Order: sequence, then structure tokens, then C-alpha cells
Amino acid sequence: MAARLAAAVVALALAAACRGERRSAAVGRVAAPETTARSDTVNLYAAAGANRLSPRAAQARPLVYVPNSKDGTVTVIDAHSYRVLRTFPTGALPQHVVPSYDLTTLWVANNLGGTLTPIDPATGQEGESVPVDDPYNLYFTPDGRFAIVVAERRRRLDFRDAKTMRLVQSLPVQCKGVDHMEFTADGRFAVATCEFSGQLVKVDLGARAVAGYLTLDPGGLDSTAMPQDIRSSPDGRVFYVADMKANGVFLVDPEALRRIGFIATGRGTHGIYPSRDGRLVYITNRGWNTTAGGRRGPGSVTVLDPRTEQIVATWPVPGGGSPDMGNVTADGKELWVSGRYDEEVYVFDTGTGQLTHRIRVGREPHGLCVWPQPGRYSLGHTGNMR
Repeated sequence: MAARLAAAVVALALAAACRGERRSAAVGRVAAPETTARSDTVNLYAAAGANRLSPRAAQARPLVYVPNSKDGTVTVIDAHSYRVLRTFPTGALPQHVVPSYDLTTLWVANNLGGTLTPIDPATGQEGESVPVDDPYNLYFTPDGRFAIVVAERRRRLDFRDAKTMRLVQSLPVQCKGVDHMEFTADGRFAVATCEFSGQLVKVDLGARAVAGYLTLDPGGLDSTAMPQDIRSSPDGRVFYVADMKANGVFLVDPEALRRIGFIATGRGTHGIYPSRDGRLVYITNRGWNTTAGGRRGPGSVTVLDPRTEQIVATWPVPGGGSPDMGNVTADGKELWVSGRYDEEVYVFDTGTGQLTHRIRVGREPHGLCVWPQPGRYSLGHTGNMR
């Protein structure tokens, strides 16, 4: 048995080497080190630096909106006092709270309810829901013309008018479980993850057509991948793809649509969030490799240096938990994420890595939105700001 295990490890390493992949090993549980900021030639997140709020975003109340998927509600939390202010009903199965491209609206994507519920960020009050078919997630093209409704069950990407949500074109995709998306640095293409077929799909935004597919292959052994969130490195050259079954992030060349590496992070890798200066990337590991997890799993947050592709810290959830989706505060000092299977929200101090608050919310909290956030415009999800 030991000989077969050793041989398998060698085979994995040889397979990665033959593909020219880069791999990185995890390190101990330490807080992210304080280092001086580095100047990069390109930083896609430069305009979303700490406290660089647009005039529109600066008018918003500092609140955190938590969609409770199983309850069909959104819980509103005061970001300064950490107090729950209220919980209001939405449509069935709210998945994510998404800032609009122009930062004037926060949209609650009610997946089974077939609606988007608008929230006025200046008041924190919800408005009348808009009918939209199967909105699992919501993104916006970099030119601001279109909203892209990720219709997961329908296997479609629906291009809609970014203001009125009028349907312009439905784009079928030949993969299962399309759910998260990122955009190339030049704004010409989008790459989306397909959770249930272990694939990525690349979309030509100008032609509004599929440009190609990539099947992910953990360890070179044809095992099943389960890609979740996807985000660009600050220089735009690498896309990080969180994979819930591979327990880490794949490194993908977005131009060639080719896998170039893998970094192990933790069990059930799920969400990806850059720090306000783009110097670090926070990766959530929700502790389970399946869509139905249990309470108090081995959840954690991995801190990655995108320049060196090395893990610099791992932040555990004391006593266990299930960190899922969220974002960084405007000043960059806190990371807020939902506890998917524990009916709570976690607040991490990004300077020390300590969990400072656990806030009770509803059942299966998912894509929470911290608002306001810095940036000129939003590309969607819980705040992909540029």
C-alpha cells in the first residue's frame, strides 16, 4: 500500500511537470505579514483601493446585506456596530446581493423566485422586484451596456439591458452548473465556471458567442472538478479558479484558456477576494466538498500572494465553520463572509487574521454584499470592482 501511495504521488508530480504547471504547498496558520505595498505595472484593482469611494458609493449607508437562501430573506447588518438591523423577505432562494454597474442599485438575485429585488444603497430599503428568469448570479459587461444573468438551471447566459433588465439575447452553454464569472483585462472576453461538469466556458462579449471550453482535471487523474468562484490576478495574466473538490485554486491562462497550475488551499475551496491594494488574495474554504455540508466543518481562509503564488497565511474559524461568499470592507481592514452551513456571518481582521465577530443570521446565508465598496464601477457578483 505504501509503495502504491508513493508511486501515485510521484505520478501526480510528473503529470503536473509535463503540463508545465506551477504548484504551491500550504503553510502554517499565521497571520498575513505586514509588508510595504509594491508597485505593479498593471493592477486591475487600482481604482478599488482603500477608501477610494466614488461620489455615488459615498452616499450609501455602511451596511452588509446577507441573502438567507433557505429562508427567502435578506438580513441587514450595521457594518460599524455589527448589529442586525432587520430582515426582510425577497423571492425564493436568494443567492447573491450584487452591486449594479453604475453603483446606484444593489440587486438581490432570487434564483427560484425568478426575480431581482432592488435595494437603494442610500437608504438600505428594498423596492419592487423585477421578473427575471433563473437569476442564480448577476454580472455586467465592462462597457456597462449589458447585465449578464447567469441562468444556472437553464444552462444560459442571458444578456439584458443593464438599466431595465430587458432581455436582449440568451446564450446557451454546453456545460452544467454555470455560476461565476470573470472578465479579461481588455474587456473582450468573459470566462465562467461550470460547477457540475467541471469546466470553464469562454465567451466573446462583442459577438455574444461561446469562444471555447476548458475541462479541468484535478491531479491529472481525470477526477471530477467542481469549480466555484473565479477572479483575475491584479495583472490580468492569470485567473484563479476555486475548486470545491480539488481543495484549492487552479491557475488558468485566460487568453489561451489553458490550465497552468494549481495551489492547494483548504477543504471545499469556494470564494476569492483581492485585498484593497491587490497585494493579497483571500480565498475561502468552506470545509465541505459537497453542496450540502454540515455544521462546524474545518472551514478556513487562505491568504495568497499573487506575485509569488505562495500562501502567506491560513486563518481558521475557531471551533469550525463554513466560510463561503462575501467581500472586503472599503478600508480593507475586514473580510466579511457568510457561514453557509452555520447560520452566521464571520468578520476577520485582515491585519491579524483573527476572527473578531460571529453574527447570527438566517438559514444558508450565501453571497453577502458589504457596501459601499471602492471603485469606478461594478462587474457584478458580490462586488467585483474596477
